[in-house]
Amino acid sequence: MTSQTETTAEHTDVAAFLASHLGGRTSSELSAEFHTLLDAVKTHGKKGSMTITIVVDPPTNGVDSAPMPIGVESTVKAPKPTPVKSLYFLDDGGNPVREDPRQMAMDFRTAPTNNTFKDV
Repeated sequence: MTSQTETTAEHTDVAAFLASHLGGRTSSELSAEFHTLLDAVKTHGKKGSMTITIVVDPPTNGVDSAPMPIGVESTVKAPKPTPVKSLYFLDDGGNPVREDPRQMAMDFRTAPTNNTFKDV
């Protein structure tokens, strides 16, 4: 009867990996992007998203003991402000114009100004 010993290696926590990746620089950059996203959502009242991708390349030359390049990429889709719109009318040629072409135009004159004020 043969006994098989199972070795269970403890897996590194993903958060701990991100915190230590590139000496902590990745964690700092992700935190800054996350807070930028939070500010944009709060400012514009719209939803946003952040995607973190861990990219793992196989060892070079197919050698099992060779190091594996691991990179972390992130994408932030922050909400943007709604563009301001202005109202236009279409003239007979289909061009946008500011004044309603169906409405009769009124001539305006400049009112006289007075720079003297009376105390009451």
